[in-house]
Amino acid sequence: MFNQKSKSETTGEVSAPGSGAATIIAAGTTLKGDISSNGDIRIDGHLQGNIQCQAKVVIGSNGSVEGDISGQQADIMGKVSGTIKVKELLQLKGGSNVNGNLYAGKLQIEPSANFNGQCHMTTATNGQVNEVVADKKVREKELQKA
Repeated sequence: MFNQKSKSETTGEVSAPGSGAATIIAAGTTLKGDISSNGDIRIDGHLQGNIQCQAKVVIGSNGSVEGDISGQQADIMGKVSGTIKVKELLQLKGGSNVNGNLYAGKLQIEPSANFNGQCHMTTATNGQVNEVVADKKVREKELQKA
């Protein structure tokens, strides 16, 4: 029963990132700990921990995350308390509730989404935050006035 190899082990097939295989935390499930994945992740339950993903992160309308999220893309429909860092497109869908700072290449916020925090837009080429240089210049001017 437990000693048999699965079909994917015997044929040598392995799911590649973005091949349709996704990790799902279903509604009614509570997970405490960090998640790291090369494929897509969908949270419909509750996660108390961080998400490190090389693909797309989706937080469903009943899903909630208490921790930081990092990935290529993200669609937020539920509740997130923590920092969200996305290299490409971050979408805050209607009814979502985000408390924390956002770092994204592109940002889309629907009118009924709730967002409390700071937003930092990054460049597509190097992932650096554009505001850092401007913020540093503002601080230098403040110090010169004092």
